[in-house]
Order: sequence, then C-alpha cells, then structure tokens
Amino acid sequence: MIKQTKIKEILEQVIYPSFNKSIVDFGFLKEIDINENRVSITLDIPSLDPKVETQLREEITKRVSFLGDFNLEITIIKPKPIKETSSHGKNVLPNIQNFVMVSSGKGGVGKSTTTVNLAIALAQQGKKVGLLDADIYGPNIPRMMGIEGVQPVFLGKTIKPILAHNIKIMSIGSLVERGSSLIWKGAMVTQAIEQMLEDIDWGSLDVLLFDMPPGTGDAQLALAQSLPVTSGVCVTTPQKVALDDTIRSMDMFTQLHIPIAGIVENMSGFICPDNGKEYNIFGKGTTQPLADAYSTEVLGEIPIEPAIREGGDSGLPITILAPNCETSKRYSRIATKLWNTLLKVNEEGGVDNQSIQPTIF
Repeated sequence: MIKQTKIKEILEQVIYPSFNKSIVDFGFLKEIDINENRVSITLDIPSLDPKVETQLREEITKRVSFLGDFNLEITIIKPKPIKETSSHGKNVLPNIQNFVMVSSGKGGVGKSTTTVNLAIALAQQGKKVGLLDADIYGPNIPRMMGIEGVQPVFLGKTIKPILAHNIKIMSIGSLVERGSSLIWKGAMVTQAIEQMLEDIDWGSLDVLLFDMPPGTGDAQLALAQSLPVTSGVCVTTPQKVALDDTIRSMDMFTQLHIPIAGIVENMSGFICPDNGKEYNIFGKGTTQPLADAYSTEVLGEIPIEPAIREGGDSGLPITILAPNCETSKRYSRIATKLWNTLLKVNEEGGVDNQSIQPTIF
C-alpha cells in the first residue's frame, strides 16, 4: 500500500514554476489522502496563471504515477480573480492579480526600504512579484535592488523588466541617465506612470508593488485611474511630525477608494548590534491610534538596524543579506498580513475603512 510519507517525498521534488523551491517547501501542499485505490492531493497556490496549474498537474502526475496503478486526483486551490472594487480604475494590466500602492505622507521615512523588503518577503513566500519604482523625482530602487547601471531590454514597442532577487523591476532611474534631474510638470509625471504601466512586459504576476513618491499628488492619482488598486500600505515613523503627514496619506487612500491594508511603523526602536537588545530611542508604538481611526492595523514595527542601511546601499536588502535576523522576520510577517488582506479584498470586495473621517492627533 502506498504511504503518505512516500508521496510527500516525491512532492518535495516538484519545483514551483519560476522558483527554486518545492511546493512542499513553500507550504503549498495542504493534504494527501489515500483511500484504497485512490490518491488525492490538494494544493493551495497563490497564482491565477493557468500555465502554473497545468505545469504542476503534469509534473505531479508524472512523478507520482511511478508508484503504481491507482486513481490520482489533484485539487488545486487558487485565489479568486481580482475585483475592480478598490480604486475603480480601468485595468490596463489584466495578467496581474493584485496591485499594492506603498505610500507615505512625507519623504525620509523608509518607504522605499519597506517596499523592496516587502517585495522580497513576498517572493520568498512563493509569490510572483513585480516592483515598479513610481517615485519619479527620487528613484532609489535601482541602487537598493542592486541593478544600478543595468539597462532594460527593449522588445520592439515593449520593455522587458529587469530581474533581481527573483523580482521583476522597472524604474525611471533605469531609463534615464544616472543623476539626471527630472524637472517635470504634473502632466508629464502622469504620462510617465501610464507608459511604465502599459509599455512594460510584466507578464503574469501575483502582485505588483508600487513605490510611490511621498505625499499625495499626480502619480497617485494617475495610478488609481489606470488600475484597480487592490490595497494601500502606508509607511511612517513614530514621530508626531511624521504622523501628521501620514494622516494625509491615509485620507488619500479613502478619497481614492483604495482599501488600506495597514501601516508600517518604520524606524521603530533601535536594535543594538553589540547585544541584540532593542531600545526605543526614537519612540515606538505611536501609530496604533491612527490605525484605529482608519479601522486598519499596524502591520509591523521595523526597528533601526545597521544591516538595513548596509543592505540598501549594497543592493542586498536585509531580507536577502540577513534573512534570519529579527528585522527580516518582521518583514516576513508583514508580507503575510498583506497577502491575507489582498485575499480578503478579492474575496469580499474590500475592507471596511472607506467611510472613516480623518482624526488629528
């Protein structure tokens, strides 16, 4: 009689398409049921791409059939298709399942650092991830992702995104000369955003993250009008001066009818490299009242840690440079919470934070 342990050993050899880890390593294998001459295998995958499902079915059937003559049933659970219930934008990228706008009320709060580490954490959890640097005036993603100086490949009228750390990336910084200042009016910013969306060959993705410019302006509006943004993430620091600007960013999400996944409190405490202890030298936990006011949650508190700066400067974000450190673990938990929110938005059509009135703290 076939044993579950033997089937699991075989499934550990089935690599998830476009990754280097198996469906078992990713935790996509949910159940193996054996009943007389029937073997039932259930997977729960994050992709809507029919090619992924087909490839997995063929690979599993091929490997498991060597165990003998029996009836094999493969059930693959997939997310529901995206609903245009968030920003009500047209969908110019129908092959992408979810769109996440990472924003901040002011600059210098670690928005780009949060975006790249969230992207990597999601990819490490088996999602097909894209990252668009929409910060037209200050594109930092190329340096932070280690692709500075790398030129994208032009395929006729489309552009192939740059691949780094298993993430498809595009930035205005990769399309203009290094150090060039973009003195653009609002209409030019809008056009640039639209072109980067429509002219990039993103392919099929589970989620596309946008590193937005700080504040509430033309780029945010252009994005909301071009795509049904699934959810927004707001990045802030514990200081009240940052929270004052964060209120505007949160209000922008409600005005654009974008469900708020939550707030990332960055630079929250300090982890001493000598003893590993955490000190609240710049404050911590001040964003909870703001999250409560908008019926959302604090996704996580990211401390100041020297490895974060080192990783960002070297093109190896901390989730790559030190995947087992405390900060990387927090990014991983934030990514899990974000993904669960995306599933909820697509399942229920939104989250209940659209009618909240801003509160001044």
